Amino acid sequence: MDIKKLLQQSEFFKGTSEYSIRALSEIAFPKNLKKRDTLFMEGQKGHSVYLLAKGNIQLSKNSINGKEVVIKIIIPGEIFGEVIMFEKDSYPVNAIAVRDSIVYLLPKHQISCLFEKESFRNDFIRMLMKKQRYLAEKIFYLSAYDVEERLFKFLVEHYGKKEKYMIDLTKKDVALAIGSMPETMSRVLLRLKERGTLAWKNKTIILKTGFWETENGP
Repeated sequence: MDIKKLLQQSEFFKGTSEYSIRALSEIAFPKNLKKRDTLFMEGQKGHSVYLLAKGNIQLSKNSINGKEVVIKIIIPGEIFGEVIMFEKDSYPVNAIAVRDSIVYLLPKHQISCLFEKESFRNDFIRMLMKKQRYLAEKIFYLSAYDVEERLFKFLVEHYGKKEKYMIDLTKKDVALAIGSMPETMSRVLLRLKERGTLAWKNKTIILKTGFWETENGP
């Protein structure tokens, strides 16, 4: 996989100088993960920032009562784990692959060395600001849309507009990714099935013909 091309196409690195793209590509190295492999655990000392090239990574925390709370599902082109560069030296969340994935490791030490060049430092800070805006938009998304709307927006964001999807995430994974309880998700799926809008069986989701062309399609 071409790491330089991945960086150039990433929404978070758009507008970044050629120098910074090249510098990051030279220090990055890939790591392959199988589904359910753990990349790092909450509280683990951080040695790298990560860029997802393929697949999906679930970020989660453990609540006081031991319940897993999903914070986010990372999609290709996103950077994560950057908190270790500035705020603390340990990861604040768990990172687990929810499908076979490829991540690029950007070692903390090498990034720190690159910070000595002002243009790179400014580019990296600009990227972090983009991510902050992205997260703010996600908070709005959770408050502005109901579970059904969030499900369709999730499909578009991760797989595009189709009438048939092959999903390698579980219903529970998707529910947590869109900020819903699995039980609520099950009720929504049943309602959609009864309306003839969506059927989810095993790893296949089928939407009614012409769904995206109707007023119901987000």
